[in-house]
Amino acid sequence: MPASSQIIISAINEFLSSSHNSLHTISGEKAWEEALIGFSSGSDPLYQHLKFDIGSFYWTPLEIFSLSFPEITVQPEDLTVISWVLPQTAATREDQRRQKKYPAERWSRSRNFGEETNLNLARHLVNMLGNEGHPAVAPVLSPAWGWRTSERYGFSSNWSERHTAYISGLGTFGLCDGLITEKGKAMRCGSLVAKIVIPPTKRKYHHHHDYCLFYVTGKCRKCISRCPAGAITEKGHDKDACKKYLFEIAAEYAKSHYGFNSYGCGFCQTAVPCEAGIPKGL
Repeated sequence: MPASSQIIISAINEFLSSSHNSLHTISGEKAWEEALIGFSSGSDPLYQHLKFDIGSFYWTPLEIFSLSFPEITVQPEDLTVISWVLPQTAATREDQRRQKKYPAERWSRSRNFGEETNLNLARHLVNMLGNEGHPAVAPVLSPAWGWRTSERYGFSSNWSERHTAYISGLGTFGLCDGLITEKGKAMRCGSLVAKIVIPPTKRKYHHHHDYCLFYVTGKCRKCISRCPAGAITEKGHDKDACKKYLFEIAAEYAKSHYGFNSYGCGFCQTAVPCEAGIPKGL
């Protein structure tokens, strides 16, 4: 059966309906709610813009596909980027909303075991598409994926799931750099690049900050007061301060209190107007 957008959407949500979608609790609680899914063309000029803006190390869809399949000759327009957003469950958001300094256990589980679900979903889609004659790669699973330093933005990588979701019509950025989607900012996302042509998802926004109350109205600032690391100000997101909290405080807390490795935070994604949807009035 040939792949199409509807088949891919069904495959993603069927995967999330299975036991693969798990927080690894005794009750078998799911990590994620039903996904948001978008598509963009490998020839979308925003991918080339990201490379120019972030740094020469940043991959375009053509570059990561050609790196993964050097024997296949393609043009950017032969490729589709498939992007998905995995919203946190109401229970996880509620737990994290009550926290002030350290991440809740459910949130820490979603960052560890929920991310396993996310990566396994990518592997599942790569295999499914490959079996149908559409070679695909999940960039973050490539051995060549890694952290980089952007001259303009500092701590970066050569593929960004959030920026890919933005290009694929799934949301815009907030003051804290989180992606605000129709199901909110409390989420994780993933993507892959495939040799298949699927019509791109229409972007309902015109600016990369259209869903953020602060950038649109000058009000809100809720994510600033939520951040236990003091990493968010009206000037934006201090990635170094954020990283220090994640790896030196949140990770140590999860290990000592919950008994597993995780560096999830999530404070700026909960107890804010954009937690579970686009803020009212925008």
